[in-house]
Parts: sequence; structure tokens; C-alpha cells
Amino acid sequence: MARYQSIAAAGEAILGLLRDSRPRPEYESARFDLFQLKDFQAGMDEGLSLYLYRIGVNGSRRNLPPTLGLDGKRYRPALPLDLHFLLTAWAKTAAVQQRLLGWAVRALQDVPVLPASFLNNYAPEPEVFRPNEAVELIFDPLSLADMNNLWGAAKTTPPLSVTYVLRMLAIESEVEIAEGGDLVQARGFDFGGLQTK
Repeated sequence: MARYQSIAAAGEAILGLLRDSRPRPEYESARFDLFQLKDFQAGMDEGLSLYLYRIGVNGSRRNLPPTLGLDGKRYRPALPLDLHFLLTAWAKTAAVQQRLLGWAVRALQDVPVLPASFLNNYAPEPEVFRPNEAVELIFDPLSLADMNNLWGAAKTTPPLSVTYVLRMLAIESEVEIAEGGDLVQARGFDFGGLQTK
């Protein structure tokens, strides 16, 4: 199970994948940035932005069992999250913008599962993800109405964008499950001294 830093690490890993695999020299000067809503006002000259616009609990794995920590103790169940991202292409011309986004969606489709070893390369500190973890990145288009609502919040003209969902990012708990007292080994019953004849 991942630690709380995993949300930021996942976004950085997606951008890192794109940054490291970009075609050179065509996109040598392209930027790859995590965006907040306010950043859409300024945009960028050329590159890709990744905006985390929604976080939801994964419905298919809502009730996970308690987890066993590396210290051997039991902890409260992990919280399985789905992260919803908006990937936006920025360029001075429509042709460059479309080529950039076309390349990006192909690059992400080629690597739909991101293992812990890859995710940890972009984490703010080591071992944010356990070695056996992985997350799935899925192209997940929004309806036109939902896309309009998203851009309405940004109060800007919508650049060319696509949406992705990163599934099953399970954030582990730091709350230990308290063990009960000593285990019961024998149980005695006193029936009030009943006598039999």
C-alpha cells in the first residue's frame, strides 16, 4: 500500500514518463508541468500540463481488509482511490498542439500499468510505493457537458485536452489496530453448585 505522498508522485510519474519518452529534437523545449486551476489562465508556450481535477474512492474495491505493515503490525484498511487527470496540450499552432497530444496519448497507451519501481523514481522520498504495487492508467473521456463544466471552472478558452483515470491507488493507514488482551485458552462455567442425586 502506498503512503499519502503517492497522489503527488503519481502525477509526477505520468509527466516523467512523457518527458523521458518525448521525440527529440521535435519536443526538446516542451514543458511538462503539473497544473492547478489558476495555471490555466497563463498556460504555456509549448508542452503538456496535467491537472488533477477529481479524486474518488474506487467502488470495486471499497472494503479492503486490514493491512500488515512492514513492522509486522496490523493497520486499518487502505483507502483505494481513483485519480482523474486532465492532460492538456499547449502550442502556438493547432497543428503542433494536435501532434503533441497525439504523441502523448499513444505514449500513455503503450504503458497502461505503472509499477512501484517506476512510480518511486518520481516520488518525493524513497519507498512511497511498496515493491509489489502497481496502478493502472486508463483513457477515460468525459462527456461534453462534464468537459464544459470543468472548463467553466477554469474560466478560460478550453485548449485541446483529454482525460485519464489512474485506478486503485491504495493509500495505507498509519492507525494501528489494537490487539485484544491475552487469548482465551480455557473457559469455566459455574452453575451455582447444583447437586445431583
